[in-house]
Amino acid sequence: MHDATLMLSRAQFALTAIFHIVWPILTISLSAFILLLEALWIRRGEVVYYQHVRYWSKLLVLNFAVGVVSGIPMEFQFGTNWAQFSRFTGSFIGNILGFEGAMAFMLEAGFIGVMLWGWGRVPRTVHLFATAMVALGSTISAFWIMVANSWMQTPAGVAVVDGHVVVTDYLAAIFNPGMAHGVAHMWLAAMETGLCVVAGISAWHLYRGRQAEFFARSFRLALGVLAVVAPLQVLVGDASGAALFEQQPAKGAAIEGHWQTNAAGSGAAWSLLAWPNKAEQRNDWAIEVPNALSMLATHSMDGTVTGLRDIPVADQPPELPLLYYAFRVMAGIGVLFAVLACWTVWAMRRARGQLDALLARRKLLLAWTLCIPLPYVAVECGWIVREVGRQPWSVYGLLRTSDAASSVAAGAVWSSTAMFIAFYAVLLTAFTIYSRKWLRAGPDLAQQPPAI
Repeated sequence: MHDATLMLSRAQFALTAIFHIVWPILTISLSAFILLLEALWIRRGEVVYYQHVRYWSKLLVLNFAVGVVSGIPMEFQFGTNWAQFSRFTGSFIGNILGFEGAMAFMLEAGFIGVMLWGWGRVPRTVHLFATAMVALGSTISAFWIMVANSWMQTPAGVAVVDGHVVVTDYLAAIFNPGMAHGVAHMWLAAMETGLCVVAGISAWHLYRGRQAEFFARSFRLALGVLAVVAPLQVLVGDASGAALFEQQPAKGAAIEGHWQTNAAGSGAAWSLLAWPNKAEQRNDWAIEVPNALSMLATHSMDGTVTGLRDIPVADQPPELPLLYYAFRVMAGIGVLFAVLACWTVWAMRRARGQLDALLARRKLLLAWTLCIPLPYVAVECGWIVREVGRQPWSVYGLLRTSDAASSVAAGAVWSSTAMFIAFYAVLLTAFTIYSRKWLRAGPDLAQQPPAI
């Protein structure tokens, strides 16, 4: 009974997390992009920036609404499905989630009404402030969520007393070893997602020749920022990977299919492609590059990288092929965005701002249109690596997942999972219908800014 409940509880949390994460990452980035547009409007006085703010805000509110509703089941699962986890970590995780709700969500929710319906009712500077608070609230929300998750990956500042966590150093717990990389990597991933969505939607309109001057502006602006964010994400990802091998060697070895710890003075080979076999404790096959894993993991050609065979089988992550290839999909998409963004900026510079020259690059526009789903795929793969790679631990080194679940009937978990599936299907259908209407309608180019 416990094994079935544990499996279903993990599946339910995975389902809700995979669905929910799609929405806040776009809220974080799109609110920041709208803030940039509104600041440009106030500074330059060009009406087209105001029209951009109004147009992209409609997508933001649709996304925000689904994100809020879809995230509620995740909170309740800590009490229904993961009572032992809540009991064990409540003195820290409970506070952090409370901070997220009080400091971030309330700030974001409180000002989004002013942002959406305050036009002509409040001065422009006050409206800009409201937009800034929405963007700030979404970023603070991401910060606290990543603090909680990073602590679960690299717990610090606590002691285990009488079967539950007691905080001994609050700052050490918040600024745990994995926090900085986790927050930076997630925030940049959110930025990439929103910028890619804006660029892709703009490219789709440009490809179809619809309201070209309007969408050329959002396309150029999104790509200009993305050309900075995408390479920065690659650098942060590299630093995060190096830290991972030090903080969570089992996860690092799992995502690279690395079994044998390399001898001192000899580098560890990196498998470009392989098929890890946990049962046999080896790769069934592999295409390897000598010494490359040592360079990636330690930034040294002969750095020591711990292999999975030096870690007890019971402490090794499950589903090794899933981890291995999810990591490669995530990293590959990240590199693709960096290359494609820089190439697009170069192409736009060659076009010298001429709209006809941009419209003539139809393959480039089509490429960005087709790229719209890719950042979501990368984010989902990244979370698979982060969460599945932490197993079999719920709190790394302190609490096993098998000890974190509630003692409830498997049938109860199954029925609630079926309810969530139906509920999320309705949400996704509603979002698809309304976003399709928004996409087909396009911007209102006759819309003028309010007098105040």
